[in-house]
Amino acid sequence: MRWVVWLLLLFVVAVLAAGTLGNNSGVVSVYWPPYRLDLSLNLFVLLLLAVGLAAHAITAAVSRLIGLPARAREWRGQQRERAAQAALREALGLQLAGRYSRANKAAQRALEIRSVTPELARDAEFGALAHLLAASSLHRLQDRARRDEQLAEAQALVAAQASGSAVGEAAHLMAAEWAVDDRDAHRALEQLQGLPAGVARRTQALRVRLQAHRLARQPLEALKTARLLAKHQGFAPAAAQGLLRSLAVEALDTARDADQLRRVWLQLDAADRRDAYVTARAALRAAALDAPAEARGWLRPHWEQLTQLGERERQAVLEAFVAVLPGLPADWLPLLEEAVSKLPQDPQLAYAAGRAMAERQLWGRARRLLDAATSLPGAEPGLRRDAWRSLAAIAEAEGNTELAQRCYSSAARIA
Repeated sequence: MRWVVWLLLLFVVAVLAAGTLGNNSGVVSVYWPPYRLDLSLNLFVLLLLAVGLAAHAITAAVSRLIGLPARAREWRGQQRERAAQAALREALGLQLAGRYSRANKAAQRALEIRSVTPELARDAEFGALAHLLAASSLHRLQDRARRDEQLAEAQALVAAQASGSAVGEAAHLMAAEWAVDDRDAHRALEQLQGLPAGVARRTQALRVRLQAHRLARQPLEALKTARLLAKHQGFAPAAAQGLLRSLAVEALDTARDADQLRRVWLQLDAADRRDAYVTARAALRAAALDAPAEARGWLRPHWEQLTQLGERERQAVLEAFVAVLPGLPADWLPLLEEAVSKLPQDPQLAYAAGRAMAERQLWGRARRLLDAATSLPGAEPGLRRDAWRSLAAIAEAEGNTELAQRCYSSAARIA
């Protein structure tokens, strides 16, 4: 189709030329004393066009000849740029394949080519990427000194660029990850501080921050970070609950006196304070720091919902309640009776209620509940042994030495 169009255009030109030049009787005279040259106007026009075309061809040829060195330099620059890009891709592929020594050499080759290529020398991101690949390979090779040199050069290249560069963010994030691997929490947190606010809330940055806070033994900060990760679905729900619990317990264990424990408790998130397991651990810590009254106040909301707790949470609450029995007030007795009536087959609850009755010197009720704890199905050996010992203590308080001996004997027979 294209040739048909060209043929039609040629016919049109031929027709126009024939119509215009066919009847042209003009003459062009050229005087060059003592000579005179007469040419038809048609021939003169054709010669003029031919001279113009020849002059254009000669000018283009001379221009191409003069520009040949520049074109050669441009071609060599393109070849070097392609070689540098190939070396960078090779470094990335080798690093992903686990061949870290060769990956470092390929990245260094890309940097060498960049140093002699003006176009690449002005590309800061290319150089930063090559330095980061080399640093990552050296980190895998445990060559920390050379790794830090490469990282510093990469950060220096991206520091002059506008904020928001993905390569700059990668440099800070990778530096923080390597600092965590080196067990240097302070340096990791410094690198994370260099990230923009939006980048710092990304999942990977939060993971590194969580590791750094745990490494720095800052459980409260780690707990806040873990809660953000759980909100962003950085963990499975079960894993998130376990991690949040462990961090809250770790924060509570850092308290060295009752006042410090109270401050840590108030700094916990409301969701953590509603967790029965965390509250039970806080109560145990308070009991160890001689603050049972406050611990009972923390446990009371969970005790009122004892039947709604899971087995593990209920056991934790009951164990903590036994630890904070000294000084138990009388207003707890209705709660104990109600709980026992709702869960009559729970040996752990029977033991805790029996110990509470013994604390209030209600020996008859205490003996009935502790006897149930020794005989209910599902009672663990350790629980039954403690129940027999509590019965022996009650018998001693009542002056019944023979009964106390029988109770001690029963406790000793339990494996």
